[in-house]
Order: sequence, then structure tokens, then C-alpha cells
Amino acid sequence: MDDEHLNREGYADLTPRMAIRNMEKEKRGTFGFRPVAYICSPYAGDTEGNAQKARRYSRFAVDRGAIPFAPHLLMPQYMDDSDPDERSLALFMGLVMLDKCAEIWVFGDTVTAGMQAEIARARAKGKAVRHFTEDLKESAEWN
Repeated sequence: MDDEHLNREGYADLTPRMAIRNMEKEKRGTFGFRPVAYICSPYAGDTEGNAQKARRYSRFAVDRGAIPFAPHLLMPQYMDDSDPDERSLALFMGLVMLDKCAEIWVFGDTVTAGMQAEIARARAKGKAVRHFTEDLKESAEWN
């Protein structure tokens, strides 16, 4: 322990250190660091049901201390998933955003072609790939 954390008698005095730490915490907000997690789950097919699941998965990520990014909740707001060109562009934009995320969280047992591309990109970029079942249990066995 350095001299600035000692009192006049030479004993450790953590009060000033804790006060400074608390002031720094207030300055940056009460939330602290949260990694951005890319939410990877099916969208096509049952788009309404899959969007509902993606919202549940995103809330789960928030509760686990992450900032979720679910492109399949965002992109359909302004991209037409039924148009192959727009779908390809939306998938490309999602991959660009994946590069900005710390990890990818894959949900469910169904892995679509789009999800395979996202997982491959995450692995190529050295991102952590985490798998969760549909009932939100982390699965260590999955590759």
C-alpha cells in the first residue's frame, strides 16, 4: 500500500480511497461496465413468435449485465425481410455491428443459415460465443 493510503500513524486508511472511488462511480454512472452482446436467434418463418423470443432473450441479457444488440428486432423496422436484396443488406449490416460487440449469445437449438454466418464471423473475429437454450440455460456442450 502506498503512502497516500496511510494515516499519520502509518496505518492503512481506506476512507479517502473509498470516497474517491465513489465519486468516480457517480461521475460515470451507476451501471459500470457492461459488454455489448449480439443476440443471435432465428427470425425468418414465424417472424412474430421469433421476434417475441428475441425480446425475451434481450431482456435476459440485460438482467445478466450485458447490453443486448438484436439486429432482427431492429432491421425489420426499416428493411423488407421478404425482399432478397434488402434481406442480404440487413444481414450484412448486422455482421458489421457484430464486429462492434464483445460477444455473441446464441439462443435455441435451431441454427439458421443467417445465424451460421453470424457465428462464423464471431469466431473469425475471436469473439466469445455463448450458447443458451430456449429456456435461458447456458449450454457448455455446444460448439
